Amino acid sequence: MGSFTSKANDELESFLNNRRGSMTSSNKNVSVLLGAQWGDEGKGKIIDYLIENHKINVTARCQGGNNAGHTVVANGRKYDFHILPSGIISPTCFNVIGNGVVVNLDAFFSELAHNGILDESGWEKRIMISSEAHLVFGVHSQVDGRQEDSLAAKNKIGTTNRGIGPTYSSKCFRNGIRVADLMADFEEFSEKYRRLVEHYKKQFPSIEVNVEEELGRFKQHREKLAELKLVGDTVGFIHDQRNAGKQVLIEGANGALLDIDFGTYPYVTSSNSTVGGACTGLGVPPTAVGNVIGVVKAYQTRVGTGPFPTELFDSDGEKLQSIGKEVGVTTGRKRRCGWIDLFLLRRSAIINGYTAIALTKLDILDTFPTIKVAVGYKLNGQVLTSPPAQANAWGAIEVEYKEFEGWNEPTVGVRKYEDLPEKCRQYIAFIEDFIKVPIVYIGVGAERESLIVRQ
Repeated sequence: MGSFTSKANDELESFLNNRRGSMTSSNKNVSVLLGAQWGDEGKGKIIDYLIENHKINVTARCQGGNNAGHTVVANGRKYDFHILPSGIISPTCFNVIGNGVVVNLDAFFSELAHNGILDESGWEKRIMISSEAHLVFGVHSQVDGRQEDSLAAKNKIGTTNRGIGPTYSSKCFRNGIRVADLMADFEEFSEKYRRLVEHYKKQFPSIEVNVEEELGRFKQHREKLAELKLVGDTVGFIHDQRNAGKQVLIEGANGALLDIDFGTYPYVTSSNSTVGGACTGLGVPPTAVGNVIGVVKAYQTRVGTGPFPTELFDSDGEKLQSIGKEVGVTTGRKRRCGWIDLFLLRRSAIINGYTAIALTKLDILDTFPTIKVAVGYKLNGQVLTSPPAQANAWGAIEVEYKEFEGWNEPTVGVRKYEDLPEKCRQYIAFIEDFIKVPIVYIGVGAERESLIVRQ
């Protein structure tokens, strides 16, 4: 009996080992790129580099909507993307807008036109919108504005008023409308839409919606989507691409510190902008993810309201804003600026499990005689081990800083890590050691080639 049990165990172990080998050898071909701060970290530049140099076959958006903003400089021109995946500019890249994204079709087609994509042959064969994604309507944008206007100045969230939050609310309230509904029976779609408008009118009687006009636009969108075959099963598509050995790059929108669960709630976005959102927003299993790249500015910025412990209100803050050209791509608002917050960055790394960091806009610090980094928080005299979970506590935070002497040398032309000024390398090494993640990519200028890649 004992020998039989031993043999059975050996066979089971052999089977499991074989399965482990087959599961891990080819399936780790998904990379996730996330903003590690409050957004606007320069993700577009890193995405562009990865597509160009790492043979990326598929780029995919997993969450957010047209409240995000990437700027990519390529092909001799500048592109502004809000809902389109950045791979749309590469003729060898397929692009997916996943189920976790909320889709404004007016913005989608407008963005294609604005960036000259419609003039490129065969673009429609390189993009797919999930049939399970939810639609953003004009009524959502109006509700967004009404909700924000109803808040006292100190309590305003700083929303982009693009209707993203209310659309996610509709999704969770289960009266949301999917792309699949639009592509099915249009009369049923119209009835769902009318009910949605009436639902919001009861809450906000001042809302004015031209129902027939918007339905007319959506009928045109429906015809265009069907004609170009832009809607499909994105979960199945990505699964097939992974099994075929293709490389998939997932683009996170917004930033980890704006995550609905782990961000500075309630001053956050309406979706999970951390690594978990990449899986649920595309139907990709966690076991498929091989790399998680966090994109970090060499300093810190934030748009709109919300906690910002290292924010600068002096000439250094103005200098960061001016040299860094810190104006939001999506909103056009000036960004608030401050020193990099390593206490929050370490938290971001814990949650997302970054395998590499891309440190951007290092050159903006070239002329600062003194540079500070936040390394800890105190609240009511007590040292904190984690960021506050309660919103009001942020206002009482005391920040502990470490001070560095500036390098006062230009880094823009540097292409090798060892050629950076010694004091600059010390700054980078401290960040690396503090968060325990290697800094692989270092941005030293606006141009796409202004990037140091450490092997």
